[in-house]
Amino acid sequence: MIFYLVIIATLINQIAFKGSKVLMSLYAMNLGADPFIVGVLISLYSLFPLFLAVYAGRLSDRLGPRIPMLLGSLGLAGGLLLPFLLPRLATLLVSAAIIGCLYIFYTVSVQHLIGSFGSGEQRTRNFSTFSLGVAVSAMFGPTLAGFSIDLAGYELTYLILALFPAAPAVFFMFFARELPRAEAANQQAQKHTIDLLRNVPLRRALVTAGVIETGLELFNFYMPIYGHSLGLSASVIGIIMGAFAAAMLLMRIAMPIMVRRSSEETTLFGSLGLAAAICVLFPFVSDVYLLVGISFVLGLGLGCCSPLSLIITYNRAPDGRSGEAMGMRQTVNKFIQVLLPLIVGTLGSAFGVGPAFWLNSLMLASGAYIMKADALLRVKARQADQTGV
Repeated sequence: MIFYLVIIATLINQIAFKGSKVLMSLYAMNLGADPFIVGVLISLYSLFPLFLAVYAGRLSDRLGPRIPMLLGSLGLAGGLLLPFLLPRLATLLVSAAIIGCLYIFYTVSVQHLIGSFGSGEQRTRNFSTFSLGVAVSAMFGPTLAGFSIDLAGYELTYLILALFPAAPAVFFMFFARELPRAEAANQQAQKHTIDLLRNVPLRRALVTAGVIETGLELFNFYMPIYGHSLGLSASVIGIIMGAFAAAMLLMRIAMPIMVRRSSEETTLFGSLGLAAAICVLFPFVSDVYLLVGISFVLGLGLGCCSPLSLIITYNRAPDGRSGEAMGMRQTVNKFIQVLLPLIVGTLGSAFGVGPAFWLNSLMLASGAYIMKADALLRVKARQADQTGV
């Protein structure tokens, strides 16, 4: 029962978090910000997690998940409330920094917690269920934000989203004391974080995870900008991004079956290849129906990539350091996410959004290449098991 309550709490938080990114991008442009400033705002979501993610993982290893998840929920609510109280561009910078600084404690701890609920195929199913909740939030968050902006305005939309994390905060404060307490093994806990990077299979998983999350973030960042440049309303942009999220949801339902028939690495390799190919098309498409269609196909490609990278990272982490490994995964993600919006925001100001989608395609292709060797090894191992050789 507690597992599903955690999933529901995460769903509620993620609706607010995902919606806030679309809201912040559109509100900043409404206030006169150019793509570079929007890039700065989105980078602030990742700047503080870059430095705090490993600490959040170690804290989760030592204290268990409840307190870090409570802190993250409160930080998300507070960060979203600020622009409602002080509606100006400077406030958006502070809001993004607060959300980035505190919500990372929730993100790392809940990923660690989900992995600790089971092992083997049960862990794959748990992460699949968890990722379904995240996919639902990615579908409803931007759509809710888009329609709320059109109906109620930007400031009231911030207030609406700020109310969402209040329920998870109450849950973790008063009703979640039975959550498992994850304790790190003493010898492992004393080791330096850099030791994790000496684990070559784990290192490949971490780099690939960074590529995947960057692909997701760049789409969430640049699709609103691209839609705005085409003159689309916030509601239509929300529908386009909702189609992307709906496809992700479908793929995450199918993920356990796909993994059972092949492997985590093989499925990830194929998914990244599909996503890389479809990203090339976006700058050439302006028709709304075609944008909905290719966004849906991109969602099919990226749908199971993030949960698969979570499973691979968790499985390759040393005993007693899984929370720290999840934190390291987030550190790699945030490092790339801090740099890329700034770089691509500059490119977008100078050359338009085309280079952003093409850079995204190149990165996703590089992630597929990194996973290629692991995928081939798993294919050979599966063939050997089937033939008895």
